[in-house]
Amino acid sequence: MIRNLRELWQYRALLWNLTQRELKARYRGSGLGFLWTFLNPLLLMAVYALVFGVIQKSNIPHYTYFVFVGLLPWIWFSTSVGSGASTISDRRDLLTKVRFPAQVLPTNLVNFLLSLPLMVVLGALFGVWPNVHALAFPLVLFAQLVFTLAVTFIVSALNVRFRDLQHIIQNVLTLWFFVTPVLYIPNAVPEVARRLYLIANPMAVIINSYQGIFYEHRWPHWRALAIVTLMSLILFVVAARVFEDRREEFAELV
Repeated sequence: MIRNLRELWQYRALLWNLTQRELKARYRGSGLGFLWTFLNPLLLMAVYALVFGVIQKSNIPHYTYFVFVGLLPWIWFSTSVGSGASTISDRRDLLTKVRFPAQVLPTNLVNFLLSLPLMVVLGALFGVWPNVHALAFPLVLFAQLVFTLAVTFIVSALNVRFRDLQHIIQNVLTLWFFVTPVLYIPNAVPEVARRLYLIANPMAVIINSYQGIFYEHRWPHWRALAIVTLMSLILFVVAARVFEDRREEFAELV
């Protein structure tokens, strides 16, 4: 894992250039271009707000903002894992012609960070401003970053050999979304299963922590967040090992 981190720092300029190229390529030829970074989560929020805030009315105050706070980190996670599953197998040009660490490919943090000001603006429209609890944001961000990288490293490395995984993962992410409290509060889960539900689903704890910071104006549940962070770090070590063991065969298999 130390080698991976050292290489990521060594190739930080390449990582930045690849991120810029990915953003430009994603919106090339689009009339709205980079604005889709903000429009995609807004459109999703509008759909869920219409269904659960108007048609099937929820009793959660400022439901539109509540959904958006949970939706942004979920989009970061699901997009990273979903696109990361095929990132290595789709980049034969880089893997076979350039010497660089393959682990720089599965990343999608920039879009999330660029969308945060939009969340603040939307909260302001509802009279909900960030307060002192926002100081916990870097800790939650770190927990999600480690967990997202770990899951993405594993699926991207395994998909090089097992190409069906990239199709399976999309269905898994759809199921995962609905068992994560993005559209509802954790209290909607029966109390007898709530503790197991939160521990068994790290994204539930992470999403609930964001909602606590920005929507409910409270500190995250520190014990649950600490457990998720520790689990994520352990998973990241395992994922880095899997990635390292398989990286030599990437160029051959793609």
